[in-house]
Amino acid sequence: MADSSGLIVSVSGIRGIVGSALTPEVATRFARAFGQHCYPGVVLVGRDSRPSGRMLRHAVIAGLQASGCHVEDIGIVPTPTCGVLVRARGASGAIQITASHNPAPWNGLKLFGADGAVLPADQGRIIERAYYADSDPHVAWDGIGNETELRGMEEEHLQRVLQYLNRDLIRQAEFRVLLDTNGGAGGPLAIALLSELGCDVIPVGTEPDGDFVHPPEPTPAHLVELAPRVAAEQADLGFVLDPDADRLALISSKGVCLSEELTLALAVQSRIEQDAGSSTGPIVINMSTSRVLEDIAHRAGLKLIRTAVGEANVVERIRSESALIGGEGNGGVIDPRIGWVRDPFIGMGLILEHLARHRQSLSDAVLQLPRYTMRKLKVDLPLDRWPAVAEQLVRSFQTVAQIDRTDGVRIAWPDQWLHVRPSNTEPIVRIIAESPTDASVTSLCEATQRIFRDVLE
Repeated sequence: MADSSGLIVSVSGIRGIVGSALTPEVATRFARAFGQHCYPGVVLVGRDSRPSGRMLRHAVIAGLQASGCHVEDIGIVPTPTCGVLVRARGASGAIQITASHNPAPWNGLKLFGADGAVLPADQGRIIERAYYADSDPHVAWDGIGNETELRGMEEEHLQRVLQYLNRDLIRQAEFRVLLDTNGGAGGPLAIALLSELGCDVIPVGTEPDGDFVHPPEPTPAHLVELAPRVAAEQADLGFVLDPDADRLALISSKGVCLSEELTLALAVQSRIEQDAGSSTGPIVINMSTSRVLEDIAHRAGLKLIRTAVGEANVVERIRSESALIGGEGNGGVIDPRIGWVRDPFIGMGLILEHLARHRQSLSDAVLQLPRYTMRKLKVDLPLDRWPAVAEQLVRSFQTVAQIDRTDGVRIAWPDQWLHVRPSNTEPIVRIIAESPTDASVTSLCEATQRIFRDVLE
């Protein structure tokens, strides 16, 4: 939820516009609340490349030290690297200073537990309450935590990813890859990984300087100027990361931006192939992820589990179900062999391995996947009207489709689905629909919008 200043406070952390909603005072107070949770352990502090992160770093470290925690400052690192390092260093937790794919004026604090995963909801609520209460005392002068500065820590993450890839197979393919990290945190690690895999890398915006040449969220609409460069450079494919490097977008050799949904689909397909048919663990995705994953799981004889939207929800089920792999349709691949965070680095490796194994181009690999059309809409709706809309959706479709109310309302037919859920931070409802054809998904969205109008009139 957003408070009166516009600061968005959730169980996984805070985010807001720097200087208005997110100030040094807010960052220090929130870090101190988290420090009380981690006391007396070591807490890692990392950040993405946004210039405001330099200032917020000081505020966060002050808050943690004031709670008695010792701090290891790991500098500019990808968000999944922060998760990997929590476990590798036996830390009690971590704060990653990042606003993920939000625009440059934004920043935030993302919280990790001792297991290297984003805090689960129950622990996150404890931190949230402590932040608002602001009643925990500061430690005395002789209890203030120490600070250690660590750099070059991505190597731990790199080696963990390489361990689970067929490096020789990928190297033999001699891929030419355009890599765009848009001034974000992922450039150095991505270049190191692709170089280890024998790729000829064409770097674009790979210095972690916070200079976002295009909008930070790597969606096709934001990559229209970049995409033709892949074809112009005669690259086999393009990889694009968001500023904190936990999402991966793909561009074909023809300069065509692919749906982020296909990032996870190709990575999952490759992970199944690695086990050569011996996989038994399920695949875990959220309620809004493409049913392409359902078809892939069905073909492999694997169970598919859907969770509420949110990285923490997906991770929780991956762990409890001993899943093979999972993720979200926003380009987020979660491989439990690496860590409990969306990780584009294992995603890049798995996709390259899939292409090398089948000697395919990215375009040809996509043609082998089931084809659906997805539509995403936002509808303004006062939050107090959502219950009436939800009930009408259920009444309208419950006799002809399966209803799931785990997260909003999800309605599924044999070949299409609809997911309608209210935002936690603003008075809107998100509508996501997927169907085999453009005409059928349009019809489904129009039927849903009519229900909204009927309820609100």
